[in-house]
Amino acid sequence: MQTVTHLTPDFAVAGELSDADFEEAAASGFKAIINNRPDGEAPGQPTAASQKAIAEKHGLQYVHIPVNQANIFSDSVVGAMADTLAKLDGPILAHCKSGMRSAIVWAAASARTRPVAEVEKILSQGPFDLSFLHDELEQQAAHAAGTETA
Repeated sequence: MQTVTHLTPDFAVAGELSDADFEEAAASGFKAIINNRPDGEAPGQPTAASQKAIAEKHGLQYVHIPVNQANIFSDSVVGAMADTLAKLDGPILAHCKSGMRSAIVWAAASARTRPVAEVEKILSQGPFDLSFLHDELEQQAAHAAGTETA
């Protein structure tokens, strides 16, 4: 199975999942998969539709929230992640190519409901250096509070 990094007890990230990884995820106690990879990002990459079928075969909930560099902090992506995190049963495993985009989108969504310092502390314990996110996390918190500025 891909290396899984738990950001919280109910949320983890990983790189691209193989068919066998879905079975292992279910056996490991995950209840849901979030796919943050856009279809067609790389040749030979599984489609969201094929991954949804595999997830459902193993009793996993499945949500596709495609993320790329241009939309990673957009309200459509961050809002969809926040809504999805609130609705899905955990633990949740989110994946992209390396796990980093999934961690970033989780952080942006979490900054809308948790103190930014708490989100940053969680991120600092993972394998990715995401210290550059501070300003964006503050903007997400301001958005949630209705105090953002243009």
